[in-house]
Amino acid sequence: MKMPKSIDIFVDGASRGNPGPSGIGVVFFDENKNVVKRMFKFIGNTTNNIAEYAALIYGMQEALIDRYEKVSVSSDSELMTRQLRGEYKVKNENLRFYHEQFLHLSRGFDEVKIFTIGRKDNKEADRLANRALDARVDSSLKLE
Repeated sequence: MKMPKSIDIFVDGASRGNPGPSGIGVVFFDENKNVVKRMFKFIGNTTNNIAEYAALIYGMQEALIDRYEKVSVSSDSELMTRQLRGEYKVKNENLRFYHEQFLHLSRGFDEVKIFTIGRKDNKEADRLANRALDARVDSSLKLE
């Protein structure tokens, strides 16, 4: 089966405490809004912003592995999405590395679009990030 050329990726990071135990959730939707893939992972103790970026990086890596050519990324993290679009500078040194990873990974796609969405529109990625936290899934990325 040939993979579609584009995918919509919804990402979320959750941290209980800031910093504190953190998890990520990633959901791939096809053009008909059907779930193609779900991923979640416990990433240890970190900040919410780093968890958001980690979810983004995992999602983009997975999209490259699956050979998508175009990705649209949706997140409820206004800070991250505005940084990714170049509207905000990345002032935090701890986030700069993740931002640079995003720029590097972006080169593997023909097109990358970034969208800021409301929390209510990101429920599935949020559920997965919290599932990772609840289960402390820390051995490897879990696909669902």
